[in-house]
Amino acid sequence: MTECNLALWYRQFGDPIDVLTLESSPLAPRPADLLRVQMHYAPINASDLIPITGAYRHRVAPPQVAGYEGVGTVIAAPPSFQHRVGQRVLPLRGVGCWQHYVDIDPQLAIPVPEDIPSTLAARAYINPLAALLMLQQWPVSGKNVLITAGGSACALLLAQWAQLHGAHQVVVEYRASAHAERLHTLGLTALQDTAQETLKAVSAQTDIVFDAVGGDVGQLIWQALPEHAQFVAYGVLSGTPVKVNANRPALHWFHVRHTLGDIGAAQWQQLFFALWPLLHNSECGEVEIFPLSEWRAAIESYHQSGRSRKPMLCLYR
Repeated sequence: MTECNLALWYRQFGDPIDVLTLESSPLAPRPADLLRVQMHYAPINASDLIPITGAYRHRVAPPQVAGYEGVGTVIAAPPSFQHRVGQRVLPLRGVGCWQHYVDIDPQLAIPVPEDIPSTLAARAYINPLAALLMLQQWPVSGKNVLITAGGSACALLLAQWAQLHGAHQVVVEYRASAHAERLHTLGLTALQDTAQETLKAVSAQTDIVFDAVGGDVGQLIWQALPEHAQFVAYGVLSGTPVKVNANRPALHWFHVRHTLGDIGAAQWQQLFFALWPLLHNSECGEVEIFPLSEWRAAIESYHQSGRSRKPMLCLYR
């Protein structure tokens, strides 16, 4: 009997709910030089959903299997990598992760330490790596930091790690009231987006902004910043980028893909050696598990305002 692979494909651009389809097909033979990974979990991120809409059609074209990160177990390998069979890995920088099986270059597959739960490992790429790289590129020691989108996974990590990196003050802007308690519990100054005058006053004393929202909130912050400030835009959740009409304060666009460039395998692996201890000791939020067959419900959950748990697809059979 031929074994099958189940995968979430999009064969045209559009709303993910409308264009994603769960398809079963015979499992192709494993390429001789690749690992075969049986997937366990894959989270749902904005960066998974936005390409499906066609927003990045200059570099992403259907048909594609969706999903950019996840965790699984190596079930087959080339002879020189047999020691990796049975190992949990992140099969990254290859094909889409929203499927039962992924084949990946052994040099790019990231080993997962034993003390990292699979539901945390599955989320270790998109948001944590972005947070780590931004803090490396724009050091925060001794500075006043303002972070938007306080309900998001990346903002939560940025805020905690900015504290670890010696920021003088970390203020986190949020939209839904449900996020305030968690931010306060972490010792962060939390500020709701409706408190515009306070947000202006805080912005006027800010050195570095990490913004994932854009729109009215991002625009208000940029306009209130002192000239020496750095405004780092790494997302546009509002759908409207911040517009600037001056060189100062400086606005920088950050993309993990551009920052990594053609990074070599050794450097790629080293990034995660630095990342695992940080993740292990951080508040990363809870997850809500959805079977792959319930992918629509998972995406709908992702879009819920005030959501406290990260939707995650279970890719076990």
